[in-house]
Amino acid sequence: MKNGLYVIATPIGNLGDISARARETLENADVIACEDTRVTKKLFSLLNISTKKTFITLHDHNEEEQAAKLADLILLERKSVAQVSDAGSPLISDPGYKLIKHCRKEGIYVTVIPGCCALICALQLSGLPTNRFLFAGFIPNKDKARKDNFEDLKNIKATLVFYETANRIVKTLTVAGEVFGGREMAVAREITKMYEECVNGTAEELIKHFEEKEPKGEMVLMIAPAEEKQNDEVDVTALLRKKLAEMPLKTAVKEIVGEYKLNKNDVYEQALRIKNEQ
Repeated sequence: MKNGLYVIATPIGNLGDISARARETLENADVIACEDTRVTKKLFSLLNISTKKTFITLHDHNEEEQAAKLADLILLERKSVAQVSDAGSPLISDPGYKLIKHCRKEGIYVTVIPGCCALICALQLSGLPTNRFLFAGFIPNKDKARKDNFEDLKNIKATLVFYETANRIVKTLTVAGEVFGGREMAVAREITKMYEECVNGTAEELIKHFEEKEPKGEMVLMIAPAEEKQNDEVDVTALLRKKLAEMPLKTAVKEIVGEYKLNKNDVYEQALRIKNEQ
């Protein structure tokens, strides 16, 4: 086996999703770089792969240091290193990019062995638009940061994809409903497992679902882009009156122009007229 770095996707639930190429590489690699050695050794045991090899932890807090160490193993000791995350494709909301960057800088052979990725599987299940999407990773835990994050992304014309935990999904959907209104959303969970589920609806409908059925497992939240509206269907005066009651004039104009693709000067003049009337 050629010395170098092999970035390998592992199953996200169903062990049958391991590819023959991934299994062969894991069996033959000299060193396994992983987030948690206990998790990876358990996977190896389930796949009947020997754990009698070197396992090295690679996570957010030690990646800089470990990247240099792993590169030396490849360059100086001619070792083959397989990098895995706890589940799914490495680097997708998981550590690894610093290692890849370091290895490429050192001229080390790097290759990827593709496989499962929760965000792609969730999009395929959801029925939401997939021609353009933005993966925004894990949703912030703090209330203000969560809402600010949604506000920053709400005008992007793409399906938004987030990772979330079961114990926070109802709180997150509540905030999503406030920011995104009645847009279609989907929550996928337990992907590839026995209780796989993908539920679609508005934030309100999804909250009702999870209040009736306890949320469990790792979750992917997806939010459809806002529907394009024809300019002649937009009641700009009504929109401005509503927004001017909630926010400064410039902010109101910016939001309406961004959402409906209107002429900024026209909207600004109309906003001034309404403001002067008040």
